[in-house]
Amino acid sequence: MTVIDIPGSKSVTARALFLAAAAQGTTTLLRPLVSDDTEGFAEGLGSLGYAVRRESDAWHIEGRPAGPGADTADVYCRDGATTARFLPTLVAAGHGTYRFDASPQMRRRPLGPLSTALRTLGVDLRHGGKDGHHPLDVHAHGVKGGALTLDAGQSSQYLTALLMLGPLTAEGLDITVTDLVSEPYVEITLAMMRSFGAEVTQEGRTYRVAPTGYRARTYGIEPDASTASYFFAAAALEPGRSVTVPGLGTGALQGDLGFVDVLRRMGADVEITDAGTTVRSTGTLRGLTVNMRDISDTMPTLAALAPFADGAVRIEDVANTRVKECDRLDACAENLRRLGITVETGPDWIEIHPGTPTGPAEIATHGDHRIVMSFAVTALRTPGITFDDPGCVKKTFPDFHRVFDAFVHTP
Repeated sequence: MTVIDIPGSKSVTARALFLAAAAQGTTTLLRPLVSDDTEGFAEGLGSLGYAVRRESDAWHIEGRPAGPGADTADVYCRDGATTARFLPTLVAAGHGTYRFDASPQMRRRPLGPLSTALRTLGVDLRHGGKDGHHPLDVHAHGVKGGALTLDAGQSSQYLTALLMLGPLTAEGLDITVTDLVSEPYVEITLAMMRSFGAEVTQEGRTYRVAPTGYRARTYGIEPDASTASYFFAAAALEPGRSVTVPGLGTGALQGDLGFVDVLRRMGADVEITDAGTTVRSTGTLRGLTVNMRDISDTMPTLAALAPFADGAVRIEDVANTRVKECDRLDACAENLRRLGITVETGPDWIEIHPGTPTGPAEIATHGDHRIVMSFAVTALRTPGITFDDPGCVKKTFPDFHRVFDAFVHTP
């Protein structure tokens, strides 16, 4: 059995940085993810006047409940969707003028429902180019609060940003959601907010957030479940192989750990304990139909594994993967077809038929870290696979290639 120490969760690290910046006192984050996305978030906080001190295995953030220390700032969000959506929301509770921009890739990704919601709350938010996209300016003068309706069908990050803003408002927030994707990510948000002292209740599709503020604390970051999916998939694929990821077990916050339930349905042996999760190959991978709406970041992992199943793998309800770092649904289909695999797609589904992928072939990554890491699994049984941009894994796991190669060559 191979034990893999997976880097910290990107989703948890980003939320923790927001909550720490908003809290009264100094927060210490243990084992945060160190990657392009999280470093961009921390750099953004620094530009806004928050004190962030980074050590190798701990980051210390001095909270500013009243808002950014800088009256004006230009913040570059890089490729980070959490940075690009969370930081403009955080500064709205302060006082000053702040400009945000992002990479061409992030500029293409939608922001509209969040912008509309912030404007409904009285925030002076102006887009500098295409409405609902970066760049944008926030002329902040605090947020009174109140009630709003939100469509979070494209991204749960819109709801997460507003929920985390709630305790910083004067009167609290009531948010009614008309549609919601990736709901387990919202559960992460609620659990973490409460751990920093917030009071949040939910009645049906309405979330009520009290204006409590936040309290600083020491907070440990659990391993990234989406990143773990590539190692779990590799273990399920290779006969006689197994992998254990410690620190990602029954108490995990992240819904993407549900990917191992998909592997179990396909025939893998899965054991989840308080200490961690183990996946073992049984030598069998069955085809299946699966709804991945709630764990859509692991859709490419399953797509890359799917040709090796004994029947078709149909993944449904993943329309939101079309507005990620790239159109992941089409990117998976394109690359599988390059490898000779029969694939069908629809607006929100992909069906992959069994077959033997054949190389050599260069995977078109579209600058998307998850496409690279997913097709590294396919490459285990497909000689000659290369990537047009292997370095884009820096977004969430800069050391992926070395760690994955060491894993697959461990007896």
